[in-house]
Amino acid sequence: MHRILLTLLSIAVSVPVFAQKKSAGKTETKTEWNVNTPPGPAKSVSFDLTEGTWMNLDVSPDGKTLVFDLLGDIYSMPSSGGAAVCLRSGYAYEVQPRFSPDGSRISFTSDAGGADNIWVMNADGSNPKQITKEDFRLLNNAVWTRDGNYLIARKHFTSTRSAGAGELWMYHISGGSGMQLTTKKNDQQDLGEPFVSNDDRYVYYSEDVYPGGYFQYNKDPNSQIYVIKRLDRITGSNDIVVRGPGGAVRPTLSHDGKHLAFVRRVREKTVLFVRDLASGIESPIYSDLSKDQQEAWAIFGVYTNFNWSPNDQFIYIWAKGHIQKIGVKSGEVAQVPFKLTSNHKITDALHFQQQAAPDSFDVKTIRQAILSPDGKYIVFNAVGYLWMKDLPAGKPRRLTNTSHFEFEPAFSSNGEKLAWVTWSDTAMGAIIEMDLKTGALQKLNKEKGIYRTPNYSPDGKQLVYQKEEGNDHQGFAWCNEPGIYLMNAQNGSSKRILTDGESPRFSADGQRIFYQTGGYLFGSLEKAFRSVDLTGNDERTHYKSTYANQYIPSPDNKWLAFTELFKVYLTPLISTGKALDLSNGTTAYPVKLVSQEAGINLHWNKQSSSLNWTLGDQYYSTDVKPWFDLKEGATAPKPVSKGLSIGLRLAHQKPSEKVAYTHARIVTMKDSLVIEDGTIITEGNRITQMGKSADIQPASDVKIVECDGKTIIPGLIDVHAHLGTFRYGLSPQQQWSYFANLAFGVTTTHDPSSNTEMVFSQSEMVKAGTMTGPRIFSTGIILYGADGDFRAQINNLEDAQFALKRTKAFGAFSVKSYNQPRRNQRQQVITGARELGMEVVPEGGSHFFHNMSMILDGHTGIEHNIPVADIYDDVVKLWSNSKTGYTPTLIVSYGAVNGEYYFYEKDKVWENARLLNFTPRALIDSRARYRTAVPDEEYDNGHIQVARSCKKLADAGVKVNLGAHGQIQGVGAHWELKMLASGGMSNYQALKCATVNGAYYIGMEKDLGTLEVGKLADFVVLDSNPLDDINNIGSIRYTVANGNAFDAMTMQSIHNMQARRLPFYFENMYGNNDFKWHDETHGFHNHMCGCRK
Repeated sequence: MHRILLTLLSIAVSVPVFAQKKSAGKTETKTEWNVNTPPGPAKSVSFDLTEGTWMNLDVSPDGKTLVFDLLGDIYSMPSSGGAAVCLRSGYAYEVQPRFSPDGSRISFTSDAGGADNIWVMNADGSNPKQITKEDFRLLNNAVWTRDGNYLIARKHFTSTRSAGAGELWMYHISGGSGMQLTTKKNDQQDLGEPFVSNDDRYVYYSEDVYPGGYFQYNKDPNSQIYVIKRLDRITGSNDIVVRGPGGAVRPTLSHDGKHLAFVRRVREKTVLFVRDLASGIESPIYSDLSKDQQEAWAIFGVYTNFNWSPNDQFIYIWAKGHIQKIGVKSGEVAQVPFKLTSNHKITDALHFQQQAAPDSFDVKTIRQAILSPDGKYIVFNAVGYLWMKDLPAGKPRRLTNTSHFEFEPAFSSNGEKLAWVTWSDTAMGAIIEMDLKTGALQKLNKEKGIYRTPNYSPDGKQLVYQKEEGNDHQGFAWCNEPGIYLMNAQNGSSKRILTDGESPRFSADGQRIFYQTGGYLFGSLEKAFRSVDLTGNDERTHYKSTYANQYIPSPDNKWLAFTELFKVYLTPLISTGKALDLSNGTTAYPVKLVSQEAGINLHWNKQSSSLNWTLGDQYYSTDVKPWFDLKEGATAPKPVSKGLSIGLRLAHQKPSEKVAYTHARIVTMKDSLVIEDGTIITEGNRITQMGKSADIQPASDVKIVECDGKTIIPGLIDVHAHLGTFRYGLSPQQQWSYFANLAFGVTTTHDPSSNTEMVFSQSEMVKAGTMTGPRIFSTGIILYGADGDFRAQINNLEDAQFALKRTKAFGAFSVKSYNQPRRNQRQQVITGARELGMEVVPEGGSHFFHNMSMILDGHTGIEHNIPVADIYDDVVKLWSNSKTGYTPTLIVSYGAVNGEYYFYEKDKVWENARLLNFTPRALIDSRARYRTAVPDEEYDNGHIQVARSCKKLADAGVKVNLGAHGQIQGVGAHWELKMLASGGMSNYQALKCATVNGAYYIGMEKDLGTLEVGKLADFVVLDSNPLDDINNIGSIRYTVANGNAFDAMTMQSIHNMQARRLPFYFENMYGNNDFKWHDETHGFHNHMCGCRK
């Protein structure tokens, strides 16, 4: 390839250097949202630094100047060190500076235009220009071709998983859409870190080649995760150049083209190597680098940018907070000192007060609502049971007084019958029919099972329903033949007509069965609306779609309602003899958006003239005809924005007893106060008295619980608790994961990724007392930034507000912004949340630069550990100047073997009697018995190293929280607590993460987190003192949640003997009782992220 020689220009003699503010310049005029000036209160901070975290650097062609990034600003200084001059400062986050071959310009990655793109500026920081204009497939890690005319960068591709994969693309410096150089081999294995040879012919880069073809947690860095490849831009060949144990990343070619520097893992050390390209000899030259990110999602690079000196005698590289100058042959190491003043604007972190347990609450989770055929009332599910409401202003009332849970009602066409399904943990499921004239009930099914979605035929003589295959909450008994069934409504006889599909319903003439495939949310991206005849044959596909679901045909089969990405749409039901593509963008036939907000529970009136749906506790309706009025001059209706309040208000469950817990050590967690020989008296769900036992005399009507020699601490708060509520369908009466958490002292949970309907319905069931569990709060469905039928499409503030409102409607006070790729999207979510009084807990995503910008933007916290294990003064000072919290979830550490493996290896988890009382044995055995041995040094280089960073942040005032990620219910919180302490936190500091900090994080510090008179009665009674030894957290005797006291080993109430815990499905076994067999779950949790990433 022809190489154009350019004269190198020394920036040392160029125009004076000055700090350029990070405006988007001319390119920003097309964008309404300005990343540099987001709304919201903010403060300016300034601090001096002589060390930094994860700093990318480059050396000028004349060797006189270094340029580097630090906390999203770009600096330059003499290569000998000294005072650094800021070239780019401001709110935008900018990294990875690279000198052009002639030294006159610098390329860098910037989100100033709204998303990560490649920019170029003069070497003095002037004249910034955005080169690439990507808004979804974002770019980083740019490197110049040697002719100075092109930039080669890594482009990020996501599919249904946010981890994504990389490709190399080349862009002319004048702009353009770019030219593809490499092709991703799959959707989840990464590629990046390009470097161009001196003759412009070759591009070196790193690529993930770990076996499996997808991203995995707990990859073995001692094997081979990454290799270095070389692309020949003339022949197109692509060869591996460096491979082997420990991998190889960040290829950097010497100026003479003879040597390739790269980074490799050697046991627990990250080492700088140099390979002689002629001989293939690889020599380690520096073994004290910071830990690389080979095990993490490292879309910005597995190690930071570095470079050779012009004479190839030295390599300048960042390591452990400082810039090091390493003699390639001599091995001499000299630190290149820098000093600078870092200036930042930090938007106030979102934090709002919430009520943990009001005396009564409005039920928000209205499920499975349907309208009576006469249009006079609706029937719906709430807090586990069916309710009726006369329209428009009737007060909701229970349909029956039975104890079995009731779901999914369906009217017969003539309005004389109502069918629904029930669930009992002991009796299992049934299909029940009510005679609406007499109120008589009869069970229609002949055998047990998990029954779903019954619907009548037009003549009322048959029912069609789904039978489920089982799940690890309700069990798998009587679930051998799942599918869609036809039932004779007179005698209950049934036959299976399909083995797949869901939401079956009859056609208008009763001769066919409509159903959908591809699942609801969290389902396939190949969805379809189909029908078969009554024998299950003559299958027809009417519509196919990527995102559409909840297909609901009108009773006359003239219309089809559906949802797509949470919005409600209406279209004619068309027959063409072939499948039609269905989406909101369809132009072949009319598709109407009828809801301003999201909607669920789509259903029709009997006449097919109006469509109805719900969102939260609001009931919405729209007439069909105006949407398709063809009269000239007709005005199209606006999407429905106002609904009818369903108005179900219930009392919050609380016990009636007064109870005194006497003569205990009380660790209040308030100002380090510990009361020796203390007494707590509770009444209902509040603490009414607390102090020295000698000063408190319980009245005669107060029950006494003797706690001599025991220790009482506040109930544990798990703010990243995935409790298993991702699925749709029916709730068990007893959810074993809830009992497991209570048994281990977890009294409050916050689930930052779940199925909105399931988690909030069960949250309200716990509030109402129809289920037993800890306090359950959640974000509901995440605001997903990658592809999926539940993704959040955010292109402006209005989109963000829509996404926020759809979970707030169910009672959410927080949302999880999950890897939204663009910074402007994340800021729009923050702004919308501030307006709605909601908190935003973002997915950390293993992206350090994004994590830091999240702090600047005012996120409530960072979920999961930042992937850079060692942090330095810059991160500590920035974070401690904010109010952003930190939930590191050490149990699933990014960039290391999961912390949970430490306990599988060190403990006999399968012998934990308390755990086995509330968790299926097969689940524990499959995770814990076949153990992988990991050297202690790897743990120290993994979650313990992250825990040390947590200690550093906590000492600086950052509120670190406990989050156990649902890996192992209940005991996982104890493991997380112990891991926090393993990094050097005192036992009191660790307990603070599990109590005080968690309460503040979810806005409930006025009710939870400390033991004080007037606060909620959530606490744990232990046989031993965790302040003496954090391992004593396992000595729980009693758990008190909302005033309800339980024996923590059996989870039986210690006061209300009528409220006995029933057996879980896995305890309902037949056979030899000498061995605790536990029923098989058929659903072992794998070692993926508990939030289903």
